[in-house]
Amino acid sequence: MHRRPDARAILLGFAAVYIIWGTTFLGIALTIRSIPPFFAGGIRFLAAGAIAYIYLRARERHPFAGLDIGGTILCGLLLSGAGNGFIIWAQQGVPSGIAALFVGSIPVIVLLLDWMFFSHRAPTPAAAVGLALGISGLVVLAFHTQSLSGHVRPIQIWAVLLAAFAWSLGTLLQRRYTGADRVMNFTCLQMLVGGAFQMLMGFVDREGPGFSLSQITLQSALALLYLIVFGSLIAANCYTFIVAHVGAARVSTYALVNPLIALTLGALVLGEKITPPTLLAAGLVLLGVALVLWQGRRRAPDEPAGQPSLAVSPRRLV
Repeated sequence: MHRRPDARAILLGFAAVYIIWGTTFLGIALTIRSIPPFFAGGIRFLAAGAIAYIYLRARERHPFAGLDIGGTILCGLLLSGAGNGFIIWAQQGVPSGIAALFVGSIPVIVLLLDWMFFSHRAPTPAAAVGLALGISGLVVLAFHTQSLSGHVRPIQIWAVLLAAFAWSLGTLLQRRYTGADRVMNFTCLQMLVGGAFQMLMGFVDREGPGFSLSQITLQSALALLYLIVFGSLIAANCYTFIVAHVGAARVSTYALVNPLIALTLGALVLGEKITPPTLLAAGLVLLGVALVLWQGRRRAPDEPAGQPSLAVSPRRLV
């Protein structure tokens, strides 16, 4: 039986996910100024995965023993692969704060996928309102984003939505394939898989021709280093750690904090516009997410005390 970590470890894990992931959208925007997006993501996750593997290999002979290899690979393709890769690619045109708002809708998408394809349990009335508000906010974002930046293409908006869908599905599946005692091992393998996927997408997207290491600026290199160390090695492991110990319903509260940090940094550092429609969309998305997460913290009548509602938690998977 594994001992539950103390409250300080849980709180530090939440703080890392709340704050660091809120800053990664700015980090991505700075990185892709001189590094092609899929290559940047591939380097990030392959480097982070390699460092994690070296650490694990020094502690145990077979770091991936005991993992569900197929399930971990699937989560890697969904989370570090498509979930992160398409966000990076889309940020060539989509402002960082807006991308964060799309990603912030993940709890709403998780609830919708869980209801339609996994548990088939209808959401509570409050969560249903949250679902409607969140989707309305996404619609406002999708139609308004073009006016925020002349560089946005419709395919980039679809890429952000696809990324949010992939991350939501990966969140639902992750709890099935990772145990509390193999968190770093799971994260290491899924980062390596996600990094390899992004590198492959870089070649598919023809990022190689015309790119050379000499064109990478110091700013982009430092931003990429930040993403590797803080965004991947620290925050991603904290995310997997707290999902394994407290469940996805509570962890998903990061979706209320990350967009606010990203919007603020985007405006202050990158000069991104925050318009009335942006504020309307942000209000709809965040209110919708709050209602969905509030349901996630309620206990269903047939669940034992002390367990979160399974409305948005991977524990509901059958």
